Amino acid sequence: MTRKYFGTDGIRGTANRWPITPEIAMKTAMSVGLAFRNGAERHRAVIGKDTRLSGYMIETAMVAGFTAVGMDVFMTGPLPTPAVAMLTRSLRCDVGVMISASHNPFADNGIKIFGPDGYKLSDEIEAEIEAMIESDLTGRLAAPSDLGRAKRIDGVHDRYIEFAKRTLPRNLSLSGLRVVIDCGNGAAYKVAPEALWELGADVVRIGVDPDGFNINRDCGSTAPDLLRRKVHEVRADIGIALDGDADRVIIVDEKGNIVDGDQLMAVVAQSFVEDGRLAGPGIVATVMSNLGLERFLGGLGLGLKRTKVGDRYVVEAMRAHGYNVGGEQSGHIILSDYATTGDGLVAALQVLAVVKRLGKPVSEVCHRFDPVPQILKNVRIAGGKPLEDDRVKATIDDAEKRLGNQGRLVIRPSGTEPLIRVMAEGDNQDLVERVVDDIIDALKKVAA
Repeated sequence: MTRKYFGTDGIRGTANRWPITPEIAMKTAMSVGLAFRNGAERHRAVIGKDTRLSGYMIETAMVAGFTAVGMDVFMTGPLPTPAVAMLTRSLRCDVGVMISASHNPFADNGIKIFGPDGYKLSDEIEAEIEAMIESDLTGRLAAPSDLGRAKRIDGVHDRYIEFAKRTLPRNLSLSGLRVVIDCGNGAAYKVAPEALWELGADVVRIGVDPDGFNINRDCGSTAPDLLRRKVHEVRADIGIALDGDADRVIIVDEKGNIVDGDQLMAVVAQSFVEDGRLAGPGIVATVMSNLGLERFLGGLGLGLKRTKVGDRYVVEAMRAHGYNVGGEQSGHIILSDYATTGDGLVAALQVLAVVKRLGKPVSEVCHRFDPVPQILKNVRIAGGKPLEDDRVKATIDDAEKRLGNQGRLVIRPSGTEPLIRVMAEGDNQDLVERVVDDIIDALKKVAA
């Protein structure tokens, strides 16, 4: 299905450039409002955002769009994506919107949309919305007496903090743990440190001074070196790094080692098995998750169901097949007993609960398997379809034959950037590196 506006995670691009313009934002809100409005009663939308300067522009445009089709709007200000999903259900809204480009730099922004159940939209609904964005909606605007109202709502931070805390046993305290939390100067800069402090942790805060421009800049889950240095400096037990909208998490142990989403899923899965809480015959992850995770789960008698990249595809598979743990190597961890989307803070709290229960260092708790060598490289493309070139196809076929049954090859266009991502993994690191380099070279020649 070819889509013009929506990618793997909503609509995303450079702020004030197509498609992240006030005009498209307003028409998106109008289209979403019309798609979810049914019946004669008042309808509601909730809008959250991260800390990007352009969030004000997009928020205002979307408020205009929703109210123009007769929807009332609640505005939360900066708040994590999972909090917006939670509030969509809690406030009995018809739709929820998160304005964020997640881990991207400040100049980018995006629009993520949740249905009334708090889940991201299906491809089919997004296609319907795209068709409406392209159409003339003038005749479907609300009458002057039916325009929506907009208001900023208070107390949303406290509501989310309580929600996050309730995912842990009531008697569990994080007292005795020194935790460094890096909020990436993003949406969780208030709620995440406060939740950890209320649970009893000794909290050291970094990445909590957003200025509209510094979100994800040399901090957060995609740039964990700052966190590693701070963990070493204050001799912390653990470091937690969130991305700009706090739906993903990366952890740093007390030795400064980075713990990715695959290891975190392994920790949570084994913990859920031991507690009798794991639903389904295993967990769900994407094609990018390491083969070592699959082998680890196999040793526990569990399976790994793989999906294409994108946390919403993980969620769709979890819902369809009855799983309650899933995620991505990048740190999106979905625990459907608690949330409808990835929640970096809630995932980190589950890991902290295991650390407290076992009484062991994070470096031991969070190293459940040795990952097989995995190489991921990107090629920037100007356009066209280089993956359909015969020379590229021949190189990929040869690479698959060389890897045989001892490895995996995943090649895919990025859903958010003009890139092609090439990933290979296997027990022979030299072979894996050669395979990736050969494909990258072939793509560069075609894309040049």
